[in-house]
Formats: sequence, structure tokens, C-alpha cells
Amino acid sequence: MNVNDAFPSKYLKSTDLQGRRATVKINSVSMQRIGDDEKLMVFFEGKAKGLVLNKTNAVMIAEIVGSDDTDAWPGVAIVIYPTKTDFQGKRVDTIRVDWPEGAVKPKVVDANGDDIPF
Repeated sequence: MNVNDAFPSKYLKSTDLQGRRATVKINSVSMQRIGDDEKLMVFFEGKAKGLVLNKTNAVMIAEIVGSDDTDAWPGVAIVIYPTKTDFQGKRVDTIRVDWPEGAVKPKVVDANGDDIPF
């Protein structure tokens, strides 16, 4: 028996993704008490587990949505995927957020609103 099966988490972990990218639609965003801290969490349509957001993922979602206001996030599709990151001197599993396939990314423009040709 897998220990994770014996003690299931209510939070999404990188192992839950089984090495695959997943396109999910944001259902809601709220602050949740986790231990002694308040953390921003995002919940997905049709999924039981929520993702505890770190700043990297929150900023990426804001970029995809086009708004820093979490009230604008529900209904927007994002991609989540497992990867590794450095944390306190060790390589650890993590989840990152990416643009969904076919999403229109904002154009890079200069201060005058002109396209930057690179």
C-alpha cells in the first residue's frame, strides 16, 4: 500500500498529476488556513483537491487571466504540471502553472504601444 493512499491530502500535490500536464478550469479562489498560516488557494471545476498557491503560480495565473484581482480568475482555463524546483538547498517536487494550448498571449509592446520586434 502507498502511504499517500493511507493518508490522503486535501491539497493537490505534484504526484497527483502522475507526470502529466492537465488543463483545468478555475472554479474559485479563496484564502484558507493551513496550519498557522493563511494561504491563497485555487479550486478547479470537477476536482476535489485545491492547489495552494505560491507567488510564482499566483503571478502566472494573473498573467494568463490578465488581472491581479482573484475575483476575475473563475472560469479561466490554465495548465498545471509537475516539475522540480530548488527549495532550502534541495530539489523538490512542485506544481507549476502554464498557458493553455491555443491561448492568446498578450503582445509585447514598448512605452509607445508599438510592437517590439524580437
